[in-house]
Amino acid sequence: MSKMVLSILVENNPGVLSRVSGLFSRRAFNIISLTVGETENPRYSRMTVVTEGDSKIQEQIKKQLLKLEDVSDLTELLPDNSVTRELLLVKVKADAKQRQQIIAVANIFRAKIVDVATESLMIELTGNQAKLNAFLNLLKGYTILTIVRTGVTGLKRGLSGSGDIAEYIDVD
Repeated sequence: MSKMVLSILVENNPGVLSRVSGLFSRRAFNIISLTVGETENPRYSRMTVVTEGDSKIQEQIKKQLLKLEDVSDLTELLPDNSVTRELLLVKVKADAKQRQQIIAVANIFRAKIVDVATESLMIELTGNQAKLNAFLNLLKGYTILTIVRTGVTGLKRGLSGSGDIAEYIDVD
């Protein structure tokens, strides 16, 4: 089974998230990651869904999503023609000795220290999933108190077939 990242342009209506997630639930498809946010036009939101399955299941997911009334466009974000990112916040236990070591690891990954307390550091890191996983792997020698991840979000590169809202509505 392979992962698939979908960028779904939906009308910003009440219940649309429930209808999309319900489709996955009814068909026993798994959602690995889901992010949603309003676009440059408040009439539309963009969902980024990461799911997995064999090619037959992936095609079925796309077909079922396109049948939903609120879905205006669906684009598969392939690694070679898209940019995907995720945000990670991690709180690490850090005494005075460990603090500089943890900051050095964070600097290697261009992470930001966003909170410093007497016994902990909170670090913010943005990047692809592999980068975030590599960072967390290097922190295994320390006590991780809390991790939160936003889930993947992304866009297709370039202009052609980008799913821009201007393709779906009249723009003056």
